[in-house]
Amino acid sequence: MGIKVVKAGMLTTVQDLGRYGLQRYGMPVSGAMDSYALRLGNSILENPDNEAAIECTVMGPTIYFEQEQLIAVTGADLSPTIDGNPLPMWKPVPVEAGSLISFGRRNFGCRAYICFQGGLDIPEILGSRSTYSKGQIGGWKGRSLQEGDKIAFRRYYVGKEEAFHWAVDPNLYPDLATTVIRVMEGPQFAGFESEAQKSFFSDVFTISNNSDRMGYRLTSKPLRLTAQKELLSTAVTFGSIQVPPDGNPIILMADHPTTGGYPLIAQVATIDLPLLAQKGPNDHISFERISLDEAHNLLKKQHAQLKKLKSAIALKYE
Repeated sequence: MGIKVVKAGMLTTVQDLGRYGLQRYGMPVSGAMDSYALRLGNSILENPDNEAAIECTVMGPTIYFEQEQLIAVTGADLSPTIDGNPLPMWKPVPVEAGSLISFGRRNFGCRAYICFQGGLDIPEILGSRSTYSKGQIGGWKGRSLQEGDKIAFRRYYVGKEEAFHWAVDPNLYPDLATTVIRVMEGPQFAGFESEAQKSFFSDVFTISNNSDRMGYRLTSKPLRLTAQKELLSTAVTFGSIQVPPDGNPIILMADHPTTGGYPLIAQVATIDLPLLAQKGPNDHISFERISLDEAHNLLKKQHAQLKKLKSAIALKYE
């Protein structure tokens, strides 16, 4: 016994941290769009970082609990409720059998994560439980969740009388009102016109409605190369910013292809991928240049904070 999907929501999938080591065969990494929200949720429950959770997009699902369980909801504030009452985020929440978890209005962000203590009973495919919908593999039957789907828990929570009167400081998580995304110059940055280089760091870009887990298409003043030329396809990653011939950038996201042939003007710093993942269609973003060393230092600081958090949480469960 576990959960039953009553309403599916807009795009609800099972995701962990992704499917690594297979890009040379053309297999995307996939995984959570906001990996930091997933890590925090799993940390709250003392799960491994890579435990699979349910990723909810903009309009979350309604889920019936057939078995009691301990959960944590992190990421975007999509107005989660439990049996019609507000469900607190960023903390462990015991859920009794027969309860309904639902979501309402989107307050900020666009992707929330429901983490379950012990995880969901879903088989690993090529080393991951993540859903890659376009390839129809992983997750629950290789697709987004649908009404009537039932997923069992791998471990049952058996201590509902225990009180959890603590929560993670939400300041550990990025301020989702922030619209500035930090990037490093890409390998073809110097090949763009000087005006395009200036515009990239001064203009405001709009995320197009034609955006998904594979990539965000941006609209603004077109960015032009000094000379058009054919490029060999090269490896790309989450956060690579390509510029196709129309001059409108595309930011590659979690389900990105493994190679690309468009010039790469920039690369989003890993520290800001969660912030970017919480942006949606018609949201506005701009870019700030940082060095590779700065990006590394910011990520090291975040990893240190997460390590301290895990140590503090471990004491709560003793």
